[in-house]
Amino acid sequence: MEGTSLRNRREDEKSIRSIQSKEPKTTSLQKEVGLLSGICIIVGTIIGSGIFISPKSVLSNTETVGPCLIIWAACGVLATLGALCFAELGTMITKSGGEYPYLMEAFGPIPAYLFSWTSLFVIKPTSFAIICLSFSEYVCAPFYSGCNPPPVVVKCLAAAAILLITTVNSLSVRLGSYVQNVFTGAKLVIVAIIIISGLVLLAQGNTRNFENSFEGTKLSVGAISLAFYNGLWAYDGWNQLNYITEELRNPFRNLPLAIIIGIPLVTGCYILMNVSYFTVMTPTELLQSQAVAVTFGDRVLYPASWVVPLFVAFSTIGAANGTCFTAGRLVYVAGREGHMLKVLSYISVRRLTPAPAIIFYGIIATIYIIPGDINSLVNYFSFAAWLFYGLTILGLVVMRFTKKDLERPIKVPIFIPILVTLVSVFLVLAPIISEPAWEYLYCVLFILSGLIFYFLFVHYKFGWAQKILKPVTMHLQMLMEVVPPEEAPE
Repeated sequence: MEGTSLRNRREDEKSIRSIQSKEPKTTSLQKEVGLLSGICIIVGTIIGSGIFISPKSVLSNTETVGPCLIIWAACGVLATLGALCFAELGTMITKSGGEYPYLMEAFGPIPAYLFSWTSLFVIKPTSFAIICLSFSEYVCAPFYSGCNPPPVVVKCLAAAAILLITTVNSLSVRLGSYVQNVFTGAKLVIVAIIIISGLVLLAQGNTRNFENSFEGTKLSVGAISLAFYNGLWAYDGWNQLNYITEELRNPFRNLPLAIIIGIPLVTGCYILMNVSYFTVMTPTELLQSQAVAVTFGDRVLYPASWVVPLFVAFSTIGAANGTCFTAGRLVYVAGREGHMLKVLSYISVRRLTPAPAIIFYGIIATIYIIPGDINSLVNYFSFAAWLFYGLTILGLVVMRFTKKDLERPIKVPIFIPILVTLVSVFLVLAPIISEPAWEYLYCVLFILSGLIFYFLFVHYKFGWAQKILKPVTMHLQMLMEVVPPEEAPE
């Protein structure tokens, strides 16, 4: 018996070695992203639709030019400090899923689950919807010169954009990547056109709108927080480099260096673009403009003004494609932990894409388009996002005391995460206290409603709940021809 057992054990070991030798090399991430690529990822991810829709919203809350430009600079500083905190987290906890593993390590499964729940139903879909709505507004603007396009037309075009992007990314990873590369180049072209045109006008003496730029300023705490919401929306994506920490060459040097170079570069571009807008538009004219960059193009680049809405549309559709392209990563990690419906982390057998997650995001984003306008969606998104950004960075402070044994290749001064946490608290509480709105209450109630599903399906795993989920999962798996990632063909 003992000899037979020993022989069987040896055969099992040979089988394991044989399987391991046949594993594809792609199972481990390759360190192929250098410093320049890291900077490009930060710049390409952040610059999307925000700088083309947020200037009007920031100005409406600050009212004058001087405070408006200060808010844009302050948002860049805050994004840089937040990204540095995430750099420490990303090199300390080298797992995919963004904030999810950091919250899991710092506070346990419930905050991590609530983050994945909120991201799945609020943060990611509203971001997708905002970008597609801004794309639609810029496409419609040239056809409705002098008046606002009908909301029905804007929303139908945005829904069509969501359908097109989800279809592209569900069909092919390569096609989605190709679309992303093309549109990233387009966004850099339009940014350069606006900045260079503005600098030329400034050199010609168009400085009237910058004179007495602080006169008549009446700021409230609520107005400042809402201005930050809209400005920070334009900077969203500052934490995206954390998703590829394992693929960075020399991450302990290149990760913080890419952040220190990339985000200030974006900040400079954003300030210069706002300066360019104010060289041709008074604050009143900018607030009345349906599409700020289109108005700028009409006044500066005529007869080639058609270039601006075209390239802005390319930029926004590229940002929407990027949002959709990365949508499956968090869902996959949450599904692997048993925190989400398993089928949402499955892979298409034919296409090798995370089709269920992408289609789900598309459906939820389309629902958000129906009742909401861009400004209310930005506030809804920013409130939820900064609630979890602040909680994640608070986790960094907590782990300085509870996880002292963890290796920290990058260690930021403790005052930075404390400062960012306090600013996050301000951003979350200030608009609620000064200008209460139902959308904040709805957001909080929705986040807390995730606890019901957590205790039903994750913590206690009630039998009747599992019986409901199992046939739904099996039916969707057969209908969409998807399998778990570990079963997907190479």
